[in-house]
Amino acid sequence: MYAFVDRPVQGLCNSGRFLLWAMRGWVAATERGQCPPRLLRRGFVAVDAPGALPDFHVAMALLGGDAVRTLLLAPMPCLQISEDEAILLGLWRDFSLGNAANARATLALLAEGESVGPIAKAMGTAIDRLVAAGFDMPVLAAGTMTHQESSK
Repeated sequence: MYAFVDRPVQGLCNSGRFLLWAMRGWVAATERGQCPPRLLRRGFVAVDAPGALPDFHVAMALLGGDAVRTLLLAPMPCLQISEDEAILLGLWRDFSLGNAANARATLALLAEGESVGPIAKAMGTAIDRLVAAGFDMPVLAAGTMTHQESSK
């Protein structure tokens, strides 16, 4: 989390910026009463990761609905990473590094107990599919070469 909080969005690698875009986009869609997967699909397709969208959606929906407190994500144009966004980015990174126990411990602080397992499963599957699409999930920060950069 501390690697991301109050940092500029531009400090994230392309994989991290995409994930932040997807999280902010998901929240913005729900706030407008729109279907997040429908609105995010084009972006996931553009980075060859449409298979990650259903599990990403499930994870975000469970986090949004079963959180012990409302998670606050910044609006799309915000240039800084908020505290809750940093926590979520840290969770995604932990799952990508195989630190499921650490991620589950963090999830237990964020969500109601019975939701931790399903959120962890959805996040883990989404990560697996993003990695299969070429995303550099363990890094997220530091501007390394990622799928998005190599396909341009």
